[in-house]
Amino acid sequence: MPDLGRYVVSRPIYSETAFQEENEKRAHLQPTLRERVQGACSCSRKKAFQITKSFLPILEWLPKYRVKEWLVSDIISGVSTGLVATLQGLAFALLVAVPLGYGLYSAFFPLLTYFFLGTSRHLSAGPFPVVSLMVGSVVLTMAPDDKFHIMSSNATGLNKTLIDTVSRDAQRVVIASTLTFLVGIIQLLFGALQIGFIVRYLADPLVGGFTTAAAFQVFVSQLKIVLNVSTKNYNGILSIIYTLIEIFQRIGTTNIADLIAGLLTIFICMVVKEINDRFKHKIPVPIPIEVIVTIVATGISYAADLEKKYKAGIVKTIPRGFLPPEPPAVSMFSEMIAAAFSIAVVAYAIAVSVAKVYATKHDYAIDGNQEFIAFGISNVFAGAFSCFVATTALSRTAVQESTGGKTQVASIISAGIVLIAIVALGKLLEPLQKSVLAAVVIANLKGMFMQVFDVPRLWRQNKADAMIWIFTCVASIILGLDLGLLAGLVFGLLTVVVRVQFPSWGGLGNVPGTDLYKNVRDYKTVVEPEGVKILRFSSPIFYANIDGLKSSLKSTVGFDAIRVHNKRLKALRMIQKLIKKGKLKATKNGIISDGGTTNEAFESDEDLDDPEDLKIPTKEVEIQVDWNSELPVKVNVPRVPIHSLIFDFGGVSFLDVVAVRTMRMIVKEFERIDVTVYFASQQDNIIRKLEQCGFFDDNIRKDMFFLTVHDAVLYIQHEMMHRDIQDPIFEKISLMQESKEPIDFSETGKLDDELDVQEEKCYHFHTSFPHCRVFNGDRIGQ
Repeated sequence: MPDLGRYVVSRPIYSETAFQEENEKRAHLQPTLRERVQGACSCSRKKAFQITKSFLPILEWLPKYRVKEWLVSDIISGVSTGLVATLQGLAFALLVAVPLGYGLYSAFFPLLTYFFLGTSRHLSAGPFPVVSLMVGSVVLTMAPDDKFHIMSSNATGLNKTLIDTVSRDAQRVVIASTLTFLVGIIQLLFGALQIGFIVRYLADPLVGGFTTAAAFQVFVSQLKIVLNVSTKNYNGILSIIYTLIEIFQRIGTTNIADLIAGLLTIFICMVVKEINDRFKHKIPVPIPIEVIVTIVATGISYAADLEKKYKAGIVKTIPRGFLPPEPPAVSMFSEMIAAAFSIAVVAYAIAVSVAKVYATKHDYAIDGNQEFIAFGISNVFAGAFSCFVATTALSRTAVQESTGGKTQVASIISAGIVLIAIVALGKLLEPLQKSVLAAVVIANLKGMFMQVFDVPRLWRQNKADAMIWIFTCVASIILGLDLGLLAGLVFGLLTVVVRVQFPSWGGLGNVPGTDLYKNVRDYKTVVEPEGVKILRFSSPIFYANIDGLKSSLKSTVGFDAIRVHNKRLKALRMIQKLIKKGKLKATKNGIISDGGTTNEAFESDEDLDDPEDLKIPTKEVEIQVDWNSELPVKVNVPRVPIHSLIFDFGGVSFLDVVAVRTMRMIVKEFERIDVTVYFASQQDNIIRKLEQCGFFDDNIRKDMFFLTVHDAVLYIQHEMMHRDIQDPIFEKISLMQESKEPIDFSETGKLDDELDVQEEKCYHFHTSFPHCRVFNGDRIGQ
């Protein structure tokens, strides 16, 4: 890109030590616990007002309300949303297995509190099919029909088993409202503890698979209502399979009137919704097809008297007015706490996901923790008035936004429409067939079923995300929604662990003429510096991926440092043996073979762990060996074509204690075979962690750490050039010193952390003979 020009940088080569000496660090003083408590407890008028506004967002937006511009739009939106909310309240009550009138309560009370506490301007609080089904699962588990059997006698004197529906429905209402109250408490606690981040663990693929499975569960639960087929209420593992089996076993008892009404409703609703979607830019207000179908179906059912003539299942009774608030049945909390936790998280995740979509579209912010508080108080308040759990419905919120809703004033108006239905219009809906309501629910599941087409796209983009989607969906169908969600969450976390355990890595090379380093496998033009290997490990390093680090290191350098060291020990052991037998002669200029004697040093490569070989007595000698040349003994010593190794820590965000200990061992293992290890591009927190864990000592110093990979490479090249000038190349095998004390060589696969006294002596010797190996028992010093 020549138009962008070029830049030239001239600066010193910076190691970590040199940079810190030249650039003084800022002192970060952490406030004490007392100072933090004082700051949190201090109060002023400004701070009090900010806290009040954060807790009551209405104080932020209501004073700025533009009456002339927004009021008419909010009224139109509120009326449209209120009609849809009324119908959905009745329909979703079927999922909770409570009388339909309680669905109207659930569509009314949450709106009142969310108006004051919510941070979304477009979200319509109320029931949602997935959450309603999860509540219904708990209700049916705790209050199945079997618990309410009563015996009655008919005219012939035969006893007949009946269900006490009055007691059953009353108990189910108590369970649903108690569960709602508990969900509200959990959400309030989450909000107070500022842990809105919990929803981050519900990844989009996980939510997509879960809601698709929930849509299938909802479909099956409503299918028997459309067919008007009575089945047992199954719960738990494989419940949906048992329900389907029983539906097909009893399909012969299908009520034709209900089936026809349901199928027509599904067809009409889906066609009109498709028209709304395709022509939403031309239609000022979406056609409220659910409301129209409900009115028409109610009129037909009343005029044709479908209940008496065709035994159609109708709503029958919708209570008028409100019930007084009731306290929750606290004794039930222990039985429903696990389900309440999952419902609280799912309800919050759905609501916040929908709210964020419209917040992004209309350019305003959503406060995740405040949303927890808003829905927590809404559910506590609604639970006291016999409602079931509130979140939001996608279709209802879409109606509120698409019809011109600007603020939560539209929600209050929609609550007024629901109020009218509760007080005055409930009686008019009593002839409505339940199959029509169930069909409306099924028609609204289209969007969730269409999520199946996301799987091929996810598979192309990221197979792990696709697997999360599929696993969560299948698990939620087979195990039930609560266990399925937990299983999907665990599976998702496992995929993260696996991806961190097997991260990307690669050997780097230099882009000629630049300070850039790229993976040698990906680019043809990059060149590895001579005698230097550079390893980039793009992951935090901790106990779970230490083996992956070691494996990637071996693949990058092309040899195993421990094996190289052990093979060299074995070769030296054999050389010592030949010297003792007189097969090799030692002179001041080196070790040479006797010309008149067959060199028996060329023998088969023996096992490293040969016990006899380990007991060979040797003399302590100090010699230099060119290990990459042909040796006078036949031992397969792996070649070490490098003199330096650089770890690029630019992608390492943290280390644990195991990682620090392992890195320390790696440094010492390579030093034993004359390969110096350097580190580059590390963050400051990595240096602090290494200091805390005692990584540094006299041999492992901070000047091994460089700000960039290029700094490290330039430093190495300078050092090698200086070494080549100062140190001449010795003979292939040179005898430097011979001691009369016999000792044993032993192979080492593990390195002690501290140098002993003898190693210190060897270190001092190396200052005079830097290329020499000093062998003393099982120790090696340079």
